[in-house]
Amino acid sequence: MRYVRIGSGAGYSGDRIEPAVELAEKGDIDYLIFECLAERTIALAQRARMANPNAGYDPLLEDRMRAVLPACCARGIRIITNMGAAHPLAAAQTVRDVAQSLGMHGLKVAAVTGDDVLERVRRGSYLDDTGQPVTRFGDRLLSANAYIGAQAIVDALAQGADVVITGRAADPALVLAPLVHTFGWKMDDWHRLGQGTLVGHLLECAGQITGGYFADPGYKDVAGLARLGFPIGEVYEDGSAIITKVPGSGGQVTTATCKEQLLYEIHDPASYMTPDVVADFSRVVIEEIGPDRVRVSGASGRARPEMLKTSIGYVDSYIGEGQMSYAGPGAATRARLALEIVQERLKLIGLQASEMRYDLLGINSMHGDKLSANWPDPCEVRIRVAGRTGSLAEATRIANEVESLYTCGPAGGGGASKWARDIVAVVSILLPRSELHTAVHITET
Repeated sequence: MRYVRIGSGAGYSGDRIEPAVELAEKGDIDYLIFECLAERTIALAQRARMANPNAGYDPLLEDRMRAVLPACCARGIRIITNMGAAHPLAAAQTVRDVAQSLGMHGLKVAAVTGDDVLERVRRGSYLDDTGQPVTRFGDRLLSANAYIGAQAIVDALAQGADVVITGRAADPALVLAPLVHTFGWKMDDWHRLGQGTLVGHLLECAGQITGGYFADPGYKDVAGLARLGFPIGEVYEDGSAIITKVPGSGGQVTTATCKEQLLYEIHDPASYMTPDVVADFSRVVIEEIGPDRVRVSGASGRARPEMLKTSIGYVDSYIGEGQMSYAGPGAATRARLALEIVQERLKLIGLQASEMRYDLLGINSMHGDKLSANWPDPCEVRIRVAGRTGSLAEATRIANEVESLYTCGPAGGGGASKWARDIVAVVSILLPRSELHTAVHITET
């Protein structure tokens, strides 16, 4: 039976680059995907584009492409990624620039556009997932990006693209597209689309399925995490797949790592909604067939939804934060006094804040005072004061009060840090599929 091998080169924007190079050089793969776009990431990318019209794509795009293009071009490996973020066209130009600087000619780079629906949302009457009108955000609205499916990526591959760059594509679509293209699956073959979506879901977070984020010393030991190998999906024409990795790389592929990733970010296993299919993972079978080789099968699907999830990014408020460290005998006692001082100071200056936190990092910042009361006082502790405000100026006042503990607080404070910034938040709406119009733009080096 025919199969295609797909390597997952990244699971988030700041992921390691070396494992992707290893996949390209030693993985015997046909496709290399980079899944680098979280919901909040694209809102931040849109803000970057507002500040610089040539920005808005993944900041590591150039580094990743410079690292993997030589091996991918030499071996005929095609690259698919959502690193275009808020500006796929500029991202495509960057890839072309990198290729030309490496002396590569004839490389076809495709940019997929159409997921950016900000102006449509501004003009429409939409309710977000809290039941409130999106128009209430006014000038605070930063972005609106609909989740596109595999079809536009398939179109780009059919036109000979060596590198396909999208904005907000659904994560599994990055894997589903090359399967549809290679095997000629129909876009209404819900059963196979469901199986391909399962493979995409398993691969999308890269190192999570090979032992990263899985390890828990003494309970779930994983060797070689410093040289963690990223996964490969060996996908067959019937939709079944084997999850594996480059032999000799760090980490592991087991039934346990695959099961944890299968459950990751899944609400209803029988109704995992994507732009391409409503996938059913409730009857998935996972079986270990050899060292670092796990077979997955049994997924299915039904007709895709007519509404597309659309992420809305907006400036919610502002946060100010300051930190200070205390060490030696009585460190925790001095740290608690420091927090009391800051709390009183913020009252004296009339700070306007909707939410405040006063934490002793390593003592009560995760579980609060009640659960932490019986722990012995440490000989070093770091305080953290953070607050949510309605303006950057108010947020800055919080940070400044913590820094003033240098000379106005308990003895021995040091290592102060402070910052203030806006908070970019995300809500979702459902957009009719008919509102979305994707396009493929291909150029050649």
